[in-house]
Amino acid sequence: MAEYKKPTSEKEFQKNFKQKKPLMNATEAYYEASRCLFCYDAPCIQACPTHIDIPLFIKQIHTDNVTGSAKTIFDANWIGNACGVVCPTGVLCEGACVYNHQDVPPIQIGRLQNYATNTTIEAQKDIFKIGKSNGKKIAIIGAGPAGIACACEARTLGYEVDIFEAKDKPSGLTVHGIAPYKITNEEVLKEIKYLQDQLKFDIKYNSAITSKEQLQKIEKEYDAIFLGVGLGKTATLSLEGEDKKGVVGAVEFIEELRMKHHKTNVPKKVVVIGGGNTAMDAASEAARMGARKTVLAYRRSKEEMGAYGFEYDLAISAGVDSLFNATPIAIVGNGKVEGVKFAKTEIIEGKLQTNMNNVFIVRCDMVIKATGQAKQGSFYQLIDDLEIDTKTRIVVNEETFQTSNKKYFAGGDAINGGAEVVNAAYDGKMAAQGINQWLLK
Repeated sequence: MAEYKKPTSEKEFQKNFKQKKPLMNATEAYYEASRCLFCYDAPCIQACPTHIDIPLFIKQIHTDNVTGSAKTIFDANWIGNACGVVCPTGVLCEGACVYNHQDVPPIQIGRLQNYATNTTIEAQKDIFKIGKSNGKKIAIIGAGPAGIACACEARTLGYEVDIFEAKDKPSGLTVHGIAPYKITNEEVLKEIKYLQDQLKFDIKYNSAITSKEQLQKIEKEYDAIFLGVGLGKTATLSLEGEDKKGVVGAVEFIEELRMKHHKTNVPKKVVVIGGGNTAMDAASEAARMGARKTVLAYRRSKEEMGAYGFEYDLAISAGVDSLFNATPIAIVGNGKVEGVKFAKTEIIEGKLQTNMNNVFIVRCDMVIKATGQAKQGSFYQLIDDLEIDTKTRIVVNEETFQTSNKKYFAGGDAINGGAEVVNAAYDGKMAAQGINQWLLK
């Protein structure tokens, strides 16, 4: 079990947050590509939400056509470089690799994808073409993976594109909310700049859309609007003591860590509440920031966690302790966090029951809530005739991604409630095609 010292410099931070999937060199990529069997039915393609032609791009790497390989990837997935390292490849493309049936390690598809795209980005190869102008304009709200993918695809179709982004950096959670050991800020921003330099879409930073008047102005000036707004802040638990100093949301904690690195303050004892992938990231990060004791607490059993098994294993290997079948009932302390009061839980007649006769306190200086993100319901209410489902997700046509308000299209977390970067990339690309189909019919 690893024990990390609190990083006091950028060098120490980078050591603690060493990249989980380091960039391959040319020799490694060549030999790994040579392992591919180029299956005729390619189960890896079916497992990829963007359906990249994986055998083709691997073959192109093996035949030293790295630029062609990158183009194959980007043609299917505009966020191809980032997805090569942040995708849960073990449950997607690599999980479908036929080698898994032979007790042989699967092809490292994600790292090969990252190698091809990164090499091409570094060489500044021009591989994209802007489509002939059709005189129409698209507004995109949100510069996350869905918004960027929509912008790129729309530019190849001949549209003028403006993205309105509330923050001062693009790429949404890819740069603000993914653990630093998965991808660096520099790599994310380098890919966006590469795309923007060639496809010439405009991103208006620090431009939050918060009023009906702003939306009405956009509606008048643009022919179609894509909503790639993602999710909001960490949802509240409505716990007694939740307002105490030292209680933070996981998304906000990870964002601060991504922006401030070693300057982020993490105390000695941390409790992380939640059982999803974000909880695993937050717990692992707290441990890597030098917390002496990090406890990951989940109200159900280990088997019922929403997190991928490999994410849990990563947290445990970083030195995180786990506490299952325990639900938080209060956060204790005099003004600031001193601990979390838990009650044990059990399944009775198929339902989760809390045993208030079995209550205990886990002492800590910080509580990280990894309990899901709030939806953007208040923003959606500003848009006329926009249908929202019972889980506050935007309802869209599954083929065109058009909403009930015909001028609006949507994709990413806004319609799925929170999925992978690769899903958002697919949605954005297909929504641009849906817009094109609608405007030019």
